[in-house]
Amino acid sequence: MTPQLIEKHRENAETYSEDETCQAKTKCLQMLDEISLPNGLLPLVDIKEVGYNRTSGFVWLRQKKKKREHFYKDIGKPVTYDKEVTAFVEKHRIKKLAGVKSKDFSIIWVTVCEIYIDDPSNGKITFKTPFGISRTFPVSAFEIELREEKNEPIQKK
Repeated sequence: MTPQLIEKHRENAETYSEDETCQAKTKCLQMLDEISLPNGLLPLVDIKEVGYNRTSGFVWLRQKKKKREHFYKDIGKPVTYDKEVTAFVEKHRIKKLAGVKSKDFSIIWVTVCEIYIDDPSNGKITFKTPFGISRTFPVSAFEIELREEKNEPIQKK
């Protein structure tokens, strides 16, 4: 997506930044809940800006650090999140995802461009690459519990 197109989608978006980092994290998790996807898909910390254009479905998250790597224990895979992650979201789906890669076959990093749940009743979520290759996992592997009083993630043990 071109920088001009990205800027167009940022217009009229809800945006939270620096001094509202905690609120931005909460908004990010609320957005995932609104589109019925697990709240652990974007386990980012040190977010300096998050935006959501509800009309177009465009979302972005900017981190303070260059990138973040997260290891999903339940599926045994590391995932990296670039300094900026962008996507279009809709019910049960994240499309045109940019800034997310997963390590596959323990040797190569593969770009993830789409995440979706075809049938919410089967408890499965699918991750697709630009090459048409996809992997399906249990939705539960990407859910995190939140402490009620602060909306903070609780690490799985």
